[in-house]
Amino acid sequence: MDFLRPASWEEALAAKAEYPTAVPIAGGTDIMVEINFDHRRPEYLMDLGRIELLHTWETGEDVVRLGASVPYTRIMENLRAELPGLALASHTVASPQIRNRGGVGGNLGTASPAGDAHPALLAAGAEVEVESVRGSRLIPIDAFYTGVKRNALAADELIKTVHIRKADGPQQFSKVGTRNAMVIAVCAFALALHPETRTVRTGIGSAAPTPIRARTAEEFLEAALEEGGFWDSGEIITPSVAKQFGDLAAASCNPIDDVRGTAKYRRHAVGVLARRQLLWTWEEFRAGVRGG
Repeated sequence: MDFLRPASWEEALAAKAEYPTAVPIAGGTDIMVEINFDHRRPEYLMDLGRIELLHTWETGEDVVRLGASVPYTRIMENLRAELPGLALASHTVASPQIRNRGGVGGNLGTASPAGDAHPALLAAGAEVEVESVRGSRLIPIDAFYTGVKRNALAADELIKTVHIRKADGPQQFSKVGTRNAMVIAVCAFALALHPETRTVRTGIGSAAPTPIRARTAEEFLEAALEEGGFWDSGEIITPSVAKQFGDLAAASCNPIDDVRGTAKYRRHAVGVLARRQLLWTWEEFRAGVRGG
């Protein structure tokens, strides 16, 4: 195994063009586990640890540009107001040591359906900025996941930043596992209310071959909120709406049975998480309406 260690972003892009099979390593929290257990033996490893721009973020008027290697700990400490869903997801990532090393770029590169960042990114409607010596492009998060542990990156591209719109409404994230942290999610769910556009977005993890959105549930809830005048009135959502939203979210899943849980349990748990998060986020929204 050869080890590449570019000192700049330009060197990294040149190295990726010359060695397209090179596997990027930043925090190393995923790839090193696979190597240690001899599940993977790449021909080339490319250490991106010295590239400063990957470890920084910019907060604009509407969008946060998050470097691919910004550790989860920094997201929790510095971006809780702007990216509340992702900050909540960051809290559930493994141990403090892993949160100090791992970042969103690693989750995206690995593209595991169980990655904790994916549901929050889907709910927020993120875009992934990737680059090669040929140029850069933005990939909508909905188009990023192409299969089990596969993504839309070309062989010579690297993940540079993630563009995430600042929250304009309440967001939630929660996952089911044998422990709150240090565990791969049995399933996970994220919900974001977007009052400015009167839309909702969801994200589901570890309950389908790829991270997915519960689109039918979103469409139902958007219609129910609009037709019932809930956005304007701030009235309590009826139990029947919450139940239907949870049922539709559960029906969106396409899970499997494995050592962490059965398909039936995953569907049930996603429905419960969806229902609870709707009540939590709506209560937060109502508090804002009453306060305004």
